[in-house]
Amino acid sequence: MTRIGLVVNPTAGRGRGGRAGAAAHGLLRAGGHDVVDLSGPSLAHATDRARAGVLDGLDALVVVGGDGMVHLGVNVVAGTGLPLGVVAAGTGNDIARTLGLPRGDVAAAVARIERGLAHGARSIDAARVGPPGRPAQEWFVGVLSCGLDAAVNARANTLRRPRGNARYVRALLAELGRFRPYGYRVTSDGVVWESAGSLVAVANVPWFGGGLQIAPDARPDDGLLDVVVAGPLGRAEVVRVFPGIYRGRHVHHPQVRIERARHVLIEPMAALGAAAPAAFADGERIGPLPLQVEVVPGALRVLAAGRA
Repeated sequence: MTRIGLVVNPTAGRGRGGRAGAAAHGLLRAGGHDVVDLSGPSLAHATDRARAGVLDGLDALVVVGGDGMVHLGVNVVAGTGLPLGVVAAGTGNDIARTLGLPRGDVAAAVARIERGLAHGARSIDAARVGPPGRPAQEWFVGVLSCGLDAAVNARANTLRRPRGNARYVRALLAELGRFRPYGYRVTSDGVVWESAGSLVAVANVPWFGGGLQIAPDARPDDGLLDVVVAGPLGRAEVVRVFPGIYRGRHVHHPQVRIERARHVLIEPMAALGAAAPAAFADGERIGPLPLQVEVVPGALRVLAAGRA
């Protein structure tokens, strides 16, 4: 009998996570698996329970929710060889989108997990991030950003209303009112970009923010990260350029540059602009600059058959 740890975010997708978690639990048990509920009242508590469950012996870990729950799962199983299953029930689900996993369909997601258990998991890359020279590291599998979008994310997290994407529109309008380009030095495998800028993103997948195509050519299994930077755009230019990210059109702007690298160092440059906001990855807060990022090829095994 396969022993599966299950972690559910009940608030994901405006409450859909709880219903999806109950349905996934029932379907996995009906499939003959021993299901251990490792959910907790907070992400930190659930992470601790999941790590304890891994030590007790699991054959797979399954997370139910959005990209934040995938982030939790990655930080529990990356580098261990334990496979991760995803029941995408959030509002963004950009990692599930990249891997071609069902979104908003619990039965299809569980069927994909069953197939992965039967035929083998798919290996993809994950990235480690942390302050330079310190042992503390956190994993992410999607996109790390520390530009205007990160500032918007942080402000939106402080707002209770409105709900859904309208909250991010309100946060964007508020951040634009105070925006001035940030100062950066970004070193990608020895190639240095030093400038005032509005956007710095380190991408392992094409999408973030619920469908923003920040790095159209990023692939989660090529051993490389796509480093996207945008130069000193004023407020009016930001308003013109940022909507194009939904279709990846921003990459054609003369102030946008993309490098591919295995190691990335992002440092603040106060002489060039405002202090950059704290970085977010997979929608979760990572911390302030400076940060170094390293891709680890094949660090994560996902219960998803075939290539994306």
